[in-house]
Amino acid sequence: MKKKTGFTLAEILITLAIIGIVAAITLPSLLVNVNEKAWDAQKKALHARLAQAIGQMNSLGGYGTYTEDEEGTATTDTAAESFILDALSKVYKINNVCGPDKLSSCGIPSKITTLDAVSEITFPTKMSELNVNLLNGNHQVNEDGDMADTKAAAFETVNGESIAVFYNPLCSSDTTAVHYAQNKMCVNFVYDLNGAEGPNQVGKDVGFITAFYNKNPAVVAPVPYNSDYASTVKQYTETESEIDAPTACKTMGEDLRLPDRDELASLFVNAPLINLGESTSYYWSGSVISLGTSGIAWGQGFKYGNCGRGNRSAMGYVRCVRR
Repeated sequence: MKKKTGFTLAEILITLAIIGIVAAITLPSLLVNVNEKAWDAQKKALHARLAQAIGQMNSLGGYGTYTEDEEGTATTDTAAESFILDALSKVYKINNVCGPDKLSSCGIPSKITTLDAVSEITFPTKMSELNVNLLNGNHQVNEDGDMADTKAAAFETVNGESIAVFYNPLCSSDTTAVHYAQNKMCVNFVYDLNGAEGPNQVGKDVGFITAFYNKNPAVVAPVPYNSDYASTVKQYTETESEIDAPTACKTMGEDLRLPDRDELASLFVNAPLINLGESTSYYWSGSVISLGTSGIAWGQGFKYGNCGRGNRSAMGYVRCVRR
């Protein structure tokens, strides 16, 4: 007769313990990857829907009322809420609208974590809290438009996203000349894909979408990398030993590229959310005006918000965005 063999209870328990340990190690990273892929898909769908809705509007400027007293304190501010109710809701399905000082009623979290996961900041409630440099006085020079320190309003979508709206009723239209980002910024949406539910971190469930230009708007939703390239570089170089700005992005990741002019301006508008830009920093975009070493490309200043043309052989900072 053949002797029957099998696993002992101790062997089974040891095997189950090993499986449990492996699962505990691998499952969290698998869940993170699943969440990030779902967030990426949701971000793209949200951008597409908002871009389509904004494209149906005749103009983006002029909604609501914003007035200040002699000390510069706002006495009337219905701008953002009026934009949502009188403009956006006509072309975009909205579940709930929350006026200034009531953002949490639309699921806006009180705190968010910046892109680099270093700082937790209070969710901004008006333009100057979103980025104090938006109200820097130098941007008014030779510009038709201006920037008002309007309070944010918010709304919820049918898909469960919570979106804060930072609205500039004084925005002006596109130009090929040197200009300031804050004059051309009409609407900036800071969204949380799952409301106040965590992790409430920029680059994960929190992001931003910006609409520039009163007429023929450009609606951009850049997803920035969490740090700058290690050093300043030229936008373009013919010297093989030098790394130029586009190549710098490729060295940091195959899925990274230089932002275009409007995407880079959006990064300026939302700079505190992503810890981007010292006051004197000038960043390169991928928008080229003329080719070659002596050619010209667009760049973005982070002190005054100036969108300028620079010689491609000049040195500048690089912050890449995901494709």
